[in-house]
Amino acid sequence: MQINCKENLNEIKRVLLQLTNDQYTFQSTTLFGATIGQHVRHILEFYQSALNGIKTKVINYDNRERNLLIETDIDIAIQVIDEIYTKLNEDNCDTRIILVGNFCAEEGNQNKIETTFLRELAYCLEHSIHHQALIKVGLLEMKCLNYIDDTFGLAPATVRYRKQCSQ
Repeated sequence: MQINCKENLNEIKRVLLQLTNDQYTFQSTTLFGATIGQHVRHILEFYQSALNGIKTKVINYDNRERNLLIETDIDIAIQVIDEIYTKLNEDNCDTRIILVGNFCAEEGNQNKIETTFLRELAYCLEHSIHHQALIKVGLLEMKCLNYIDDTFGLAPATVRYRKQCSQ
């Protein structure tokens, strides 16, 4: 799973290396004012939450830092990607973890769910791909689709299915 997550992070990094900070912080009309930077920050903070859960044995995606520097400065975002990448290189066994979260709009509805580190990495990967699809929409609006390949923002199952259909 770590290999898949690292490939995913490298895919995002390749896009960031092509963007200017103005493009990174461009408020997309199609995305209701959201920026590519906001989506990247969101992705990275989920990975950070999962990795922090190895030490604490608890993951709570609701309590992310929401570091505005990640969403406004490409260099900071790349630095965070590199930090996550390095931590994914460590020998992280499939630690049992408790996922804590409020899955409704009402306050005070905390749930605790037993999970594992690898399961949460799989979630982070799927979550990232979903946000990459939104990033793709932002790139389309800026006429920058040439920054990505055709599979950016597509689930691996979709990529496999399309290959199967084209044969």
